[in-house]
Amino acid sequence: MAAGTPQLPPTVDPRSGFCRETKVFHNLRDPLPLPPESLPLSAVSFALSLIPSPLPAQPALVDAATGAAVSYPDFLARIRNLAAALRTGAGVSRGDVAFVLSPAGLDVPVLYLALLSIGAVVSPANPLSAPSEIAHQIRLSNPSVAFATTATASKLPAYLPTILLDSPRFRSFISADVAAAAAAQQQQQPVEVRQSDTAAILYSSGTTGRVKGVALTHRNFVALTAAYHALTREVEDELPPVVLFTVPLFHVFGFMMALRAVVLGETIVLMERFDFGAMLRAVERYRVTFMPVSPPLVVAMAKSDEAARRDLSSLRVLGCGGAPLGRDVAERFAARFPHVEIVQGYGLTESTGGVAGTRTPEESKVFSSTGRLGSNTEAKIVDPTTGEALGPGQRGELWIRGPTIMKGYVGDAEATAATLDSEGWLKTGDLCYFDDDGFLFIVDRLKELIKYKAYQVPPAELEHILVSHPGIADAAVIPYPDEEAGQIPMAFVVRQPGSMLSDEEVMDFVGKQVAPYKRIRRIAFVSSIPKSPAGKILRRELINQAVSSPKSML
Repeated sequence: MAAGTPQLPPTVDPRSGFCRETKVFHNLRDPLPLPPESLPLSAVSFALSLIPSPLPAQPALVDAATGAAVSYPDFLARIRNLAAALRTGAGVSRGDVAFVLSPAGLDVPVLYLALLSIGAVVSPANPLSAPSEIAHQIRLSNPSVAFATTATASKLPAYLPTILLDSPRFRSFISADVAAAAAAQQQQQPVEVRQSDTAAILYSSGTTGRVKGVALTHRNFVALTAAYHALTREVEDELPPVVLFTVPLFHVFGFMMALRAVVLGETIVLMERFDFGAMLRAVERYRVTFMPVSPPLVVAMAKSDEAARRDLSSLRVLGCGGAPLGRDVAERFAARFPHVEIVQGYGLTESTGGVAGTRTPEESKVFSSTGRLGSNTEAKIVDPTTGEALGPGQRGELWIRGPTIMKGYVGDAEATAATLDSEGWLKTGDLCYFDDDGFLFIVDRLKELIKYKAYQVPPAELEHILVSHPGIADAAVIPYPDEEAGQIPMAFVVRQPGSMLSDEEVMDFVGKQVAPYKRIRRIAFVSSIPKSPAGKILRRELINQAVSSPKSML
């Protein structure tokens, strides 16, 4: 049990956090005090109150491609200027939804924080989405204004008022004359934002169904940023903290990491579009110390020849989320980069990205675990068939409750009711278990389990084994229809350059490490695995491809 563990009732196991009376898992972290919920407070005002004083000397923002930088004083001034200009020059007010369709750039974090500070609702979307996908998101969020670029604006409906981030008008909003901006701010009544107000509508990844709009409140973000601030480590390092964003700002992982970096006074290095080689060059050029990543990126770094050639000695920590990270991958990465700690975490868009995580090097060595529950968070493991709450070591659906849980799905009361119960429990849809020390393990998505005869096969388990093979660069496993078994495990495999692996060799490699019912029985070699911007495998695309492809192609 970690030092500083909170006082727990006698019915709660101090090792696992499990209460034998209520069947609830309690967190084993220090209690985290939060501002009273009744206190008017925006996520931005709370976050900016936590920025180190005096302001950090290093830049707040850096463009990875050009090297253009924004200092912390200029960053804060831009937020204030833009907030004032949006109210007076664009008519944006509290409660208005602002749809943002832009690649990552120096203006995007400024825009997010300015909108949040005046009580507007930020709703960012993937700029690479098809117009039909964007139309669906706009129907859900019902924005009154959009922010786009010249390259993305054509995807928006003509009726939606749109401000271009690369226009002279927006530039005037950002760089308003200091005196004029101060005078405008003095004439404006301050916006009173309630913590219960919706702060953002973020879109779920849609890996298993239609995209949903997740309404997150200022209270959700206050709780999350308070947790980040409390986790600040006193580390003596000659390098200033620099974060390279490999995850998109429109996704909950990127959104929350941006808030985290601001709260901790770090430098954010932004890439307009992710490229593995460009990422390695940026780490080297800007002496990056921290990167939020997904497991496929850890795999790529562990296997890449280019990663071995680059000077990545500045890297201290990788924050890994989005999917479980297997032991073989973690150990292979550690062998190549012994100076880099991998901190694992688990969260959902519906939980503002936060549920559990590892906090110390010792916790990070509990391989395949996503860590322990975060402060102020409770959990249950529920049998999906009987509804019975289960104890340590037993697998079931993870339910969570705490101050980071969403308000609901916008425009979808039915989906909200199916996901959030009357007591505030969020049903995650993930098959999980806690061990006897309170560490959370993600087995797979309940809806993604392969039903082979009377057995359930987790695709993620087979994927971890596949990517541990030196001749495999990436892999995904799906259910394939079978008349006798119902479903069989089918693997899509990306070979390493130069590899001549056969399907028999792949099946044999996996078959030696699993029970007979888990064996892969069908293989397709492909050039890439389709994934969401957060690195999650898009199984629906692979399933559609598998069932529609002639057998000769597989």
